[in-house]
Amino acid sequence: MKVVGRIWVLEKDGKLIDDIDTDMIYHNKYLHIVDKKEMAKYAFSNLEGWQDFPKRAREGDIIIAGENFGCGSSRQHAVDCFLALGIKAIIAKSFGAIYKRNAINSGLAVLECKEIDKAGLKSGDIIEVNFLTGDILKDGKLIAKAKPMSKVQADIYKAGNLFEYAKKMK
Repeated sequence: MKVVGRIWVLEKDGKLIDDIDTDMIYHNKYLHIVDKKEMAKYAFSNLEGWQDFPKRAREGDIIIAGENFGCGSSRQHAVDCFLALGIKAIIAKSFGAIYKRNAINSGLAVLECKEIDKAGLKSGDIIEVNFLTGDILKDGKLIAKAKPMSKVQADIYKAGNLFEYAKKMK
């Protein structure tokens, strides 16, 4: 299981942004929106310098972030907005625990890579990510190693989300 995609490196002043909370990902003033396609328009609407992300993102893109991505409240919108945009994976140094679980359950690939900031990546680069080995390649060369998906995470991802996975388990 792998994806190839264009990356967005969430950085400020050349450093990955840490502690991007769920309010930065999806501002609470849009929580009344329940149509997932509409949610896509508001991804990063409260993250300084990234408000135009939904207009620039394309299906298949991959997000790169710093420590504690998705910390804060447990709002599902902060996962669903990326799924609606067609984001294929988020690679971060670490994730907020609730966000990580929500993403896994929703079938959004989230991978931890403590050394991702040392890979020399910039927005627009194309990378390949192998979810089962954690290998991250650029131009066919291994540039970083993420923590691979667990078997359960991989099974949920393959099924599409936790509900579809549970149906298959019956």
